[in-house]
Formats: sequence, structure tokens, C-alpha cells
Amino acid sequence: MKTLTSYVRKHWVTYFMAVMFMLIAIALDMIYPKITEIIVNESIVGRDFHRLGILLAAILLIGIGRSVFGYFKEFTFDRNCITIGTEMRKDLFDHIQGLSLDYFDDTNTGELMARVKDDIDAVYSMVGMNAMMGMEVLLNVIVVLYFMITLNPVLTILPVICMAICGTTAIIMEKDLDKVFDEMSEENAKLTTVAEENLAGVRTVKAFAREQMEIEKFRKHNENYYNLNMKEAKLNVRYYPIFQLAAMLLPVMCAVLGGIAVINGKMTLGSLTAYIIYSRNCTWPMEEIGWIVNGFSSSFASLKKIRKIYAEHSTLAENTAPVKVEGIEGNVEFSHVSLSFGDKQVLKDVSFNLPSGKTLGIMGETGSGKSTIINLLQRFYDPSEGDILIDGVRIKDMELGQVRSATAVVMQESFLFSDSIEENIRMGRRDEMTREEIESAARMAQANGFIEKLEDAYETVIGERGVGLSGGQKQRISIARAISKHAPILVLDDSTSALDMETEAEIQKTLDSITGVTRVIVAHRISAVRNADEIIFLKDGEIAERGSHSQLLAKKGLYYDTYVAQYGSQEERKVSA
Repeated sequence: MKTLTSYVRKHWVTYFMAVMFMLIAIALDMIYPKITEIIVNESIVGRDFHRLGILLAAILLIGIGRSVFGYFKEFTFDRNCITIGTEMRKDLFDHIQGLSLDYFDDTNTGELMARVKDDIDAVYSMVGMNAMMGMEVLLNVIVVLYFMITLNPVLTILPVICMAICGTTAIIMEKDLDKVFDEMSEENAKLTTVAEENLAGVRTVKAFAREQMEIEKFRKHNENYYNLNMKEAKLNVRYYPIFQLAAMLLPVMCAVLGGIAVINGKMTLGSLTAYIIYSRNCTWPMEEIGWIVNGFSSSFASLKKIRKIYAEHSTLAENTAPVKVEGIEGNVEFSHVSLSFGDKQVLKDVSFNLPSGKTLGIMGETGSGKSTIINLLQRFYDPSEGDILIDGVRIKDMELGQVRSATAVVMQESFLFSDSIEENIRMGRRDEMTREEIESAARMAQANGFIEKLEDAYETVIGERGVGLSGGQKQRISIARAISKHAPILVLDDSTSALDMETEAEIQKTLDSITGVTRVIVAHRISAVRNADEIIFLKDGEIAERGSHSQLLAKKGLYYDTYVAQYGSQEERKVSA
């Protein structure tokens, strides 16, 4: 993870400009009381008005200059804040994208959304508004104390004591707030997760009439978040009166003690007036220090959460000198592949060799490891034992990008983005795919017919996750997306489950007509794999049976039982005959 200082160093020029604007603004603030001192001593006490007009004009110019430089100071800090926030969010998103799939298996989407949005917002404010206020308070206090000491060193003991009290209070307040903001960040992630899951699964919620149950779940998390915010508010209420009381009493006490000094002839009236103005420049830092501590506490709590994500790394070891395979043909080999997640073994000693241009069918019960083979082939995970090879080269030794670009996959769950149909299809080769290729792929996937009936045809924008399309229509667009990629290995992970038998048959004919492509078909239907060159039947993560369609029927084992369940024994006898 890049440190915050590395982001700041990158923009040191604009930060330097912002600090210079701040120093000029503070200098103008310090000059104003001095001019006031002269006016009081010369014009009010001494009745000498010959410089009054010039002095009043100077005060006007100081006010204008203070406003101008104050504006540029805030604008520059805000610009840096927004720029750094954008860079931090991009870097965090890039890091998340680089994590392996096992991280996402154990992490809620809502939590990641909270980290990328809310926590980044909290952190980058630390290098923006909070940093600006913190520096301004520090510089202002140092400069104003200097001028106050030049006017009356003894009297300056009073503001120093007030500032020490406020500083001590701020340290105690920060420790109390740190834990609260840490809990708030966690609860915000949970609240976002609940909302994200329920909105994504709104059809399931309504189908099972779980609205009230989900509302209650959301209410509990919302109430917890409310309680934590109230806890923060109570801490603020406990400590802020100390800052406010010190800020209110300081000018009054300075006026009283300074007045005594004037009466005793130890200060002029003009010096007292200037001193009181300087004391008011001490009061706003005392009031602001509570807000600054509050902001920094929130930022540090969020920074901890972000660092936890950066502490995660992909479990896929990248080869420092990867093998570049020129012109991948699509020969796939699994050699004694096993995969375990903790104590759970998902695959055990799976081996097969799929020559280029051939088709492998994979069947088995739910949870038998069918989709796991696909995930391993795309190197979403690395096997616990054994090797996976493409064209005789271990995929561990290849560039990860080349491994995944070698396969075009139709997932079991068809995911479409909130974009036009054309953009969803061209995803595989976005920058080079022509409109003719898109339409050709849609025809091959039997999707062209319903697409052209839509009002905007291929420009039709579909909703999140393909809302507005049927399950079969989404699957056909996903198949078109895979076909248009022109990858040497085509993987269909139960991709025709939402299609009717006629459409499935047409798509199977189309896929069979594609030459020079290695096909891996995961399916529950016999019809999807019956024409495969080899079929493996998995049970409990192992290959229980393997062979062609006719060979497996002749064995009358698990594959045969599945066939009978889908077609009936009478149909089986007809086929055998």
C-alpha cells in the first residue's frame, strides 16, 4: 500500500502553494491588530487623524487580501484532497481486482463497497480539509503567541494555559473517539452489505414474502449504526464545552487583566486593543481543535480498514519469468489435480487430456466439483496438488492474462452489465470487435431474433444483472459474448440450463459447427454432452466414470442412471436398438 505521504509528495508543488497562501492569509491576520493599535493610540487617544484614512484603507485592503488568499488556500487544498482521493480509490480498486477468487469467497461485497467509497472519503479528507485546518491552527497559534508575547509576556501565560487544557482534552477525546469510529466503520460495512444483498436479491425476497424479515434485519443494523453515531455525539457533547468555554473566557479575562495593566500604566490602550484581537485569534483554534480531532479519528479508523485490504495478497504466485506461448492451439491437460479448501477436499486426483479441437463433457451431482474444474482452468485458484497444462505448458508458468485470454467462458450464472447489449457482447475483445462480428455471434447464439425486436436493438441498455431479459435471453447473450471472443478454448458451464430444448439443440448444432476450438461443456442435461468426444462423470470430487456417450450407457452406471432419469428406460431401449 502506498503511504499517505507518498500521495502528498506527488502533489508537493500545489501543497507548497496552498501553504504559502495560508501563510500570507495568517500574516494579514497578524497585521490587522497592529494597525488597530496605531489607530487607537494615534487617533482615539492622541487625537491625531492625519494617518487615519491611510490606516482605514489598509484595513480594507487587508480584508480583501485575506479573502482572496483564503479562497485560493481552500481551493488548492480541496483540489489536492479530491485528486488524492481519486488516486487512492483507483489504487484500492486496482488492488482488489488483483486479489484471487478465494478472497472474494470470504468477503462481503457490501464491505468492499464501504471501503472503496466511504472509507476512502474519510481518509482523503485527512489530507484535505483536516490537514488544512490542522496546519492553520498550528501556524496561527505559533504566530499569534509571538505577537502576544511582544505586547505583554506575563499576560500571555493565560492563553498558553488555556491552549494546554484544550490540547490535553483533545488527546483524551481522540482516544475515546478512535474506538467509536472503528466500530462505526465496521457497522457501516455491515449495513451496506445488508442493503446490497437485499437489493440484488429483491426477487427472491418478494418471492418468499420476506420483506418484513429483511426490513427488520436492516432496522437492527441501522439502529446499531444510529447508536454508534449517538455515542460519538455524546463524546462530542462531553468534550466540546471545554473548548467553547476556554474560547469564550479567554478574551474576557484578557480584557480584564489587560485593563488592569493599562490602569497601572504597563500597557497602552492601543496595545490592549491589539492584544484582545490577538486573543480572539486564539479562540477559534480552540473551538476547531475538537472538530479536527474528530475528523482525524474518523480518518485513522477508516485507514485501518483499508490497510487490512492491502494486507491481503493474491494466493496465485506470479512467475517472474513467464512463458509466452505463441499461437495457443487449445490442448488442455489435467495431471493428477487435487484441490482442498482447509479440511474440505473439493477435487481428488483428476486427470484427463483434451486435444485441440475436441470436446470434453463434464457431468456429476451438484457439489461434485464440475465448476471447480472450470475455475482451475481459468486459474481462479491453484490446485493443491498436480498440474494443469495448456499446449504442454503449466499454466502456473504462463502469464495470468494469457491463461485467461485463452478461454472464453459462459458462466453458470449469466452476469450482464448495466450497458447496451452491444457492449456486453463485445466485452471479450472490446477495442477490436466489429459490428458484423457482434451480430454474427448473436446469430450463432440464437439471440439475434429477440435482440432485433427490441426498440433500440443492439443499442438497448439492459438493467443491472440483465434485468428486463428472461433467463434464456441472458444466457444467449452470454454465449454470444463467449463466441465473439474467438478464444481457442470455449467453456460452457451449464450455460443452456435456462433454454428450451429446441433452442438448446440449435445452439448445440452451432457450437458443433465451430472448428478449431476446444470445448469444455459442464452440464446436467445429457443432451448437452452426448456428442462430446469424452465425458467424465464426477462423484465426490473424483472421476467415477469416463468414456463416450455410448460407452457410458453400456456401463449402466451413474451416467446411465442419469440418462434414464431424464429420458426414461423406454427411450433408452430405443436408442440402444
